[in-house]
Amino acid sequence: MFGRLLLLFILTPLVELWLLMLVSERLGASTTIYLVLVTGFVGASLARRQGMQTWLAIQRETQQGRMPAASLVDAMMIFVAGVLLITPGIMTDVVGFSLLVPPVRAMLRNRFRASFQVQAAAHVQGFASGFPGATPEQPADPANQQRPLPGDVIDVEYERHTDE
Repeated sequence: MFGRLLLLFILTPLVELWLLMLVSERLGASTTIYLVLVTGFVGASLARRQGMQTWLAIQRETQQGRMPAASLVDAMMIFVAGVLLITPGIMTDVVGFSLLVPPVRAMLRNRFRASFQVQAAAHVQGFASGFPGATPEQPADPANQQRPLPGDVIDVEYERHTDE
């Protein structure tokens, strides 16, 4: 994971610099600078507007007693889009502007959800292996356990009792 992040932080600026140099050769330095400034201002404005709309959706869903999960993920993606759009570069602008397109965000949100469900199921299975009859020397018999399937919902209620 660390290696991928390091590669990302090294390769992204190099690719951005290369792309800016290519654009500058074709359009000229002043046009390239103007392009970077305009995309930054327009992108920040769009991200701000969509961020406010998403914030209002989060408030509305919360007031209705619903968990605003999709809106929270959208807010995160809009924030990332804003950061990418104010970062000078062409590749970051393309990715930033694409995150401001609602169907693109919906597609990414569904991918995040599917990935999260797989990871959560793996953690639940790992957690469940420490139960019914499991010891460090003798793991639990998988045939005796009911493990959640991907997509299952685990509903838990919690009540605190205090001694008075």
